[in-house]
Amino acid sequence: MHQSPPPIAYLLPNFFTAASIFSGFYAIALALEGSFDVAPWFIFLALIFDGLDGRVARLTNTASHFGVEFDSLADIVAFGVAPALILYLYIGEVYGRIGIVVSALFIIFGAVRLARFNVTTARIEPSVFIGLPIPTAAIMIAIVILLFERYSGFEKYKLFILPFAIVLAILMVSNIRYPSFKKMNFKAFHFIRFLIGFIIVAMGVFIYPIEGMATLAAGYLLYGPLRASFYMIRRLFYKA
Repeated sequence: MHQSPPPIAYLLPNFFTAASIFSGFYAIALALEGSFDVAPWFIFLALIFDGLDGRVARLTNTASHFGVEFDSLADIVAFGVAPALILYLYIGEVYGRIGIVVSALFIIFGAVRLARFNVTTARIEPSVFIGLPIPTAAIMIAIVILLFERYSGFEKYKLFILPFAIVLAILMVSNIRYPSFKKMNFKAFHFIRFLIGFIIVAMGVFIYPIEGMATLAAGYLLYGPLRASFYMIRRLFYKA
């Protein structure tokens, strides 16, 4: 006979969700103080907590409709409001209404992306993401700001962060497909290959944390458009 987990067990995954919200809020607080070299790191911390809540819920068999809704609301705070406000405080306010519009579009399109994801997963958990996931878009904003903080010589190019944020917002509501790691099939004969690749990547990120994570995020970001372009060109080639 299957025994349901004790009620207190349901607090654990929701604790990680709450921690994700707190991390996003603290990132905003740091940005308000002008600590742009630290604030983006709490977006990364929010991503870690966001990844843990669902996995903990599945491991402890405490997944619930409340948890799903709570997680979705947490995502819009940690990966929508937080990066958008950091973006505005970092460069958006210099350009007045343009900065307001760009930052607002990031939040609005991120909310649309989450709503579409929730509707889709209500029917079936997809093997791919339709549109750029909002956590990835948030991480890209965080990484770009960290890179500009690291390399102060590129100060004059900071204005390009705003059009980049627009591109991210559009990718979130696009139909471009991105891989979902939730359904990756790690077969036994791929384990050694995966382990070696993981160790190499981990060492690179350890030596150059910002640059390493920027490379990984950029690769994931470009994968969707490049894949879509490849299939579009192939269809045109076969039609011709």
